[in-house]
Amino acid sequence: MPERSQITDAALARARAGDQAAFAALAEPYRRELQLHCYRMLGSLHDAEDAVQDTLVAAWRGLEGFAGRASMRTWLYRIATNRCLNAIRDRARRPRPDMALPFVPPEPTRMNEASWLEPYPDALLAELPDESPGPDARYETREAVGLAFINGLARMPARQRAVLVLRDVLGYRAGEVAEMLETNEAAVNSALQRARAGLGERGSPARERAPAPGSRREREVAETFADAFERGETARVVELLTDDAWVKMPPEPYEYQGRTAIANFLRHASMTGRAGRITRLVATRANGGPAFAHYIQEPDETVATLSGLLVLTLTEGRIAELTRFARSNLPAQFGLAPTA
Repeated sequence: MPERSQITDAALARARAGDQAAFAALAEPYRRELQLHCYRMLGSLHDAEDAVQDTLVAAWRGLEGFAGRASMRTWLYRIATNRCLNAIRDRARRPRPDMALPFVPPEPTRMNEASWLEPYPDALLAELPDESPGPDARYETREAVGLAFINGLARMPARQRAVLVLRDVLGYRAGEVAEMLETNEAAVNSALQRARAGLGERGSPARERAPAPGSRREREVAETFADAFERGETARVVELLTDDAWVKMPPEPYEYQGRTAIANFLRHASMTGRAGRITRLVATRANGGPAFAHYIQEPDETVATLSGLLVLTLTEGRIAELTRFARSNLPAQFGLAPTA
């Protein structure tokens, strides 16, 4: 059997000669990990897919410029990162979605501008290639797809975000990142220091204290939450929260922290429900943790309709973040049934 390098060299030669199938053979193995990389950068699976498409088109058109000094994987990451930086700049010009809660919400703890934020299906993580991160990586794949981490990235300046992901998630060395971003190592190290400090100040739940995925403790918390939420028992839901827990609801900007503020918000929300309304939760997984498709059955309907997705972020056996994504912010990749 030919060596892998020989196969790659032959495919590269054919691709440079205009063979699209040969280019696909070179680039396709990296599509899923590039999608995850772009999701971390952009916080939206829809936008990540667009960025990957732009990356592959740019790579195809610029294949003559691939000198082979770095690997094909590194070259594609360089293009993808810069496409994401462009997308972040373009996003600033987007109008906010015209959304409104069906009730007047209480005063939030803070307002979040990341209206585009979307969840990431755990099923896609299983499709990632078995590719070890570089020597400087500080996060495992599932840790670096958690919503607390993604939210923290979304609040960073774009260049800091890129440096943190390339260095601490993918494990590229400072010199490699400097080349990708067309800067110098000193600038990379400075941006990384600021990004790490900023992420720590935002109070991401400590990853070492989270229950293991699929563990008994994780199942117990998720099942108790689902039972309490379906029954509309606000007090039981609040008992599962950490003292400094957050409730978030993209694309709505309102965010609530602490048991008192969250209980007040949940009571406001429950007051809008019609008598006889039924809430159903169907278990799934998103962003490395337990999640539930949220269905609502009105009293005059025979089926429950998909309303959104609830994602739990756990720490020390409690819920540190409860994020509700509206149906408009649910990627098609979840494959959720419209009714239940």
